[in-house]
Amino acid sequence: MIYLDYAATTPVDERVAEKMLPFLTSVFGNPASTHAFGQKAKAAVDVARREVAAAIGADPAEIIWTSGATESNNLAIRGSAELYVSKGKHIVTMKTEHPSVLETCQQLEKEGWTVTYLAPQKNGLIDLENLKQSLRDDTVLVSVMQVNNETGVIQPLEKIAEITAAKNILFHVDAAQSIGKLALDIKNIDLISLCAHKSYGPKGIGALYIRRKPRVRVAPQIYGGGQEQGMRSGTLATHQMVGMGEAFMIAHRELQEEQKRMCTLRDYFLTEIAKNKSITLNNNFDHVVPSIINLRFSIITAEAFMKSNPELAISSGSACQSKGIEPSYVLRAMGLSVDEAKNSVRISFGRFSTKRDVETLLQALSAAI
Repeated sequence: MIYLDYAATTPVDERVAEKMLPFLTSVFGNPASTHAFGQKAKAAVDVARREVAAAIGADPAEIIWTSGATESNNLAIRGSAELYVSKGKHIVTMKTEHPSVLETCQQLEKEGWTVTYLAPQKNGLIDLENLKQSLRDDTVLVSVMQVNNETGVIQPLEKIAEITAAKNILFHVDAAQSIGKLALDIKNIDLISLCAHKSYGPKGIGALYIRRKPRVRVAPQIYGGGQEQGMRSGTLATHQMVGMGEAFMIAHRELQEEQKRMCTLRDYFLTEIAKNKSITLNNNFDHVVPSIINLRFSIITAEAFMKSNPELAISSGSACQSKGIEPSYVLRAMGLSVDEAKNSVRISFGRFSTKRDVETLLQALSAAI
């Protein structure tokens, strides 16, 4: 098997697993406990919180632990909508967002909120003029991801943040795909969703950055012991938080090296694939992370290619909505036809991808065509 689906999830780095191990066995105390066992666990959680904060240039007090980016997205969107309802009940997002954003917005619509879903340009980027025109006096929140999980398109967060800040509108960013791929400037961003398992950390742990100056709050969606400043109750999972902290520290430290390696693999792949006229790229690499490639065939379907090459772990869309038969809603929003979307696959490289993996993929593509 060759794994080329790093945008769906990543293996836990051995350095991360090694760091987590003691907190599964010997350091097992509840971080909320006042005795020595609990305080040792709390100290480890505090270190992890600082590491996650450092990766995005935040203050540790601005990091709220969650179970992953899906919960972070729910907490950011529902939590801010409920807390700032006195200002209005209008939200703006994009048609190409992750299902955890889109479905949260759809649920709020059922409860009386109005949501504007902006279509991307053909290159996947947001139309900033359309964004400006969509904003209203009762707009509470704008939610736009930094890196699209299917196409790798990078949205211009700084420009979006300038627009929302000028209107005193909260700006939420789903940055699940960002850590370890590119830098993230938190200026004028109020809420940022993060997760560990896209960055070689464990599954089941994430965080929500909530800006302190000026102060932003969200209404809790989980009630209980009042942990995480009262915004997310539940016993802290020390081992997972330690893993996320270590994973983010490594990703931040090795960012430039990783970018260079991904560019080398991508450039080699694109040079070779350009020789095959039956394959077209769906993403423009002027504004796309180098590790995600979305391409389409002109004579076969994505499903046929994947079934005939079970040794290749690739996908036809988001792991959170891909069923193998439905065309990607992200590609459809970018203007591709149903057939073009059905003929498309996502290939995503990662930390443990090699040139040999790419060569095997190229051979499979050539044989299929």
